[in-house]
Amino acid sequence: MSSVDEAVAAIRAGQPVVLPFDTVYGLAADPYRDGPARRLYGLKARPDTQPSALVACDVDYLLECVPELRGRSATIVRELFPGPFTLVLPNPARRFRWLTGTNPDAIGVRVPDVVGPCAQVLARVGAVAATSANHPGGPDPATLDDVPADLREGAAAVVDGGPLSGIPSTVIDFTGEEPRVLREGAGPGAEVLRRLGAPVRSS
Repeated sequence: MSSVDEAVAAIRAGQPVVLPFDTVYGLAADPYRDGPARRLYGLKARPDTQPSALVACDVDYLLECVPELRGRSATIVRELFPGPFTLVLPNPARRFRWLTGTNPDAIGVRVPDVVGPCAQVLARVGAVAATSANHPGGPDPATLDDVPADLREGAAAVVDGGPLSGIPSTVIDFTGEEPRVLREGAGPGAEVLRRLGAPVRSS
């Protein structure tokens, strides 16, 4: 297994790594350049038309990465993070085009509630591009052994964080007139929408 130092060095070198997030094991890479994102997509055999999340160490750093997240977006981010959510928010400056798939006007963001090695890695690199450490459509990995062998072998560093819930983040889209829960997961999507005073809709 790899150390925190090895994972940080690999991310800074533009190579994909396996990290234990707060929900499932994920593949992560440097988010600031398109090359590492391409390597991440290539390792997973994920089409680049699919978006990946920008995962930040804390809310303040996330708002530095995407400074257009002001007003309502910033309020939502501060209300729900850190936590088991991926929020799809407006991206008017079209930042991180290599992570947004076919819709550069929106970006998926996360601030996970992590401790241990993943928290240490994020604290040192600030943010990563991340997707679950499985093949497209495959089961979500709750343990390192659940991560397909070819992904572990293809990653430049593999960090063990013990067993996780194996339930992916809840995805909520805030880009339309009314928010929608795109994927129910580890966080209570309907409860969140009620807390925010929004109609409860799923798709």
